[in-house]
Amino acid sequence: MSIWWSLHLRREAASVPLARRLLLGTMETAGVDPDVSYDLSVALTEACANAVEHGGGGGTGVPGGALSEAYRVTAYLDGETCRIEVADAGPGFPGAGVPREPSDDAEHGRGLRLIEELADHVQFGNRSGRGGAVVSFDKILKWRDSPSLLMA
Repeated sequence: MSIWWSLHLRREAASVPLARRLLLGTMETAGVDPDVSYDLSVALTEACANAVEHGGGGGTGVPGGALSEAYRVTAYLDGETCRIEVADAGPGFPGAGVPREPSDDAEHGRGLRLIEELADHVQFGNRSGRGGAVVSFDKILKWRDSPSLLMA
């Protein structure tokens, strides 16, 4: 079974629960274990919140234009793995695209560490040419005991 979807969302706080609900609905329909679904939905929420907060003004679009006011979420459920990518048009990550380690009292950066804890594999990078940050992560899926609707 393979499921793929992509959303082009405005950088507004209301877009974050929309992406989360779509992911949770997809996972439930596919028969993914609720604990795995929850972990991925929290990681997605953190990545989307970062795109909403930091993801504008750095791309090649006109400042304040449509490009800098949107971000993209793409999810792939393929076989035993779910891969999620969140890309924005902001300034990107400084340096080589690897966020620095936050201090214990830092207000920023903890969400990225949470994503690392919840996912099996995480990549932080910058979009080449167009500007912006990309956070991608994947997790090996576990399945519910009851059969999924899509596997019948």
